[in-house]
Amino acid sequence: MEQTTTKTAAYHTLGCKLNFAETSTIARQLTNAGFAKTSFDKAADIYVINTCSVTENADRECKLHVKRAMKANPDGLVVVVGCYAQLKPEEISNIEGVDLVLGAKEKFNILSFVDDLKKSDSQGVVHSCEIEETDFFIGSYSIGDRTRAFLKVQDGCDYKCTYCTIPLARGISRSDTIENVVKNAREIAAKNIKEIVLTGVNIGDYGKGEFGNKRHDHTFLDLITELDRVEGIERIRISSIEPNLLKDESIELVSKSRSFVPHFHIPLQSGSDELLKKMKRRYLTALYSERIRKIRAVMPDAAIGVDVIVGFPGETEEEFLKTYNYLNSLPISYLHVFTYSERENTAAAEMPCVVPIPERKKRNKMLRILSEKKKMAFYQTQLGKTLPVLWEHENRNGMMFGFTENYVRVSKPFDENSINQIEHLTLDKIEEDGTVSVKIGFEEFLSRV
Repeated sequence: MEQTTTKTAAYHTLGCKLNFAETSTIARQLTNAGFAKTSFDKAADIYVINTCSVTENADRECKLHVKRAMKANPDGLVVVVGCYAQLKPEEISNIEGVDLVLGAKEKFNILSFVDDLKKSDSQGVVHSCEIEETDFFIGSYSIGDRTRAFLKVQDGCDYKCTYCTIPLARGISRSDTIENVVKNAREIAAKNIKEIVLTGVNIGDYGKGEFGNKRHDHTFLDLITELDRVEGIERIRISSIEPNLLKDESIELVSKSRSFVPHFHIPLQSGSDELLKKMKRRYLTALYSERIRKIRAVMPDAAIGVDVIVGFPGETEEEFLKTYNYLNSLPISYLHVFTYSERENTAAAEMPCVVPIPERKKRNKMLRILSEKKKMAFYQTQLGKTLPVLWEHENRNGMMFGFTENYVRVSKPFDENSINQIEHLTLDKIEEDGTVSVKIGFEEFLSRV
């Protein structure tokens, strides 16, 4: 009797949590069609690379992972999807080893393109739509490990920030229905995953529908109100939300919530009102400060993360110091610092007063040092408190790691029984690696000796 060989597929994701959610959805489609999932460094029949356009070296990173795939299996089909694939499809198709490039509209129909595809020495095949055609929503969620899942609730963006290509890569703002988000949340809960991270391009804009800019009858507040009622999910974390879309009512709901955790990530980008206007952001520092004050008033121990860009055109030394001093004055917990880089087809790329690259790097370093100081100061305020910790599966040199609800990274000696468990523990001291150790109770101590 003839033995059939199972086809295999491997995946690599670059960029944001939203990309991870979408890669998982593509993987489930291929798994349901009979493709067994395998490691990206092993021989596979299909390699799917989900790309990002935000990173400065999108082209280099894409080429690197195409080479990895070709090294693992020179006969494997290489499919490239994602934001970079939408923005530069022809460029990607010319990379040696690439067989198929799928745009924003086509990436979720990968099976209809790969059935008859053969490995070729010639240019890869491109199927890429005009971004205006991407006016529909595909729900997605990813399960990266046994403790956390990324749940996509929104896609695209209607904002026109002068430095950003995301609207060109992902199209207009559109949302999933509450019913489907809740259904996906229940599926995640059924897998014994303790934490959901809500993801999207601009999730505070939740409510825009699948057809143009027609709105559902729902808002972001309605969404999180319904999700808070889903049984089986211990924690829900909001990944990132614009300050002008983070309303008092949402902050208050999180403060009283059963499952939403006291952790907010709020993009700022600059502490200079003049630069915020040049960036076409939809707020100024006064509103941003008000959002921080509101959170601190109702959740004194909340973690607050901030995105900031250095080296934007026109950022003089004086304007940069406005940002530095403003961030230093805010009661925030950490920074994500991005060095500005020019993007084709953006207004900022044509602006005068370009900041030299060495100066951009210097400013990035200054803010990263500030971020570390802010994080350590925040951690210091949490020492001595007993907080719930969700432990992850990684064993690194005999240590395991987890996060409190308010995003303090903690560590303790590895214990397999603690994986994917929430334990109430007292935070003890900040270790050399930047994590916080916890006091081990007497019963746990006895189990180790």
